[in-house]
Amino acid sequence: MERYRDPLVVYWRPGCPFCVKLRLGLRFTRLRYTEVNIWHDPDAASFVRLVADGNETVPTVTVAGHPLVNPSLAELRRAIRTHAPDLLDRPR
Repeated sequence: MERYRDPLVVYWRPGCPFCVKLRLGLRFTRLRYTEVNIWHDPDAASFVRLVADGNETVPTVTVAGHPLVNPSLAELRRAIRTHAPDLLDRPR
């Protein structure tokens, strides 16, 4: 079970080029989010394995509790519009 209660949580690990791309793209948005390094948080790594078929596939993102494994920024925006549209109106 995910323990982070923020509406938008990005699970990542160092050295992951897909994580770098998504995190960089998010920095240019006005979205508020929490980043969790799965190498520093064993519970977060367990959560990622739970939603990623036993793999530590990152980035894994949750949008209002809905997991997305290795989403593009466009997929993430669609999920936000569907599951947490209020995030789009919040100042960073």
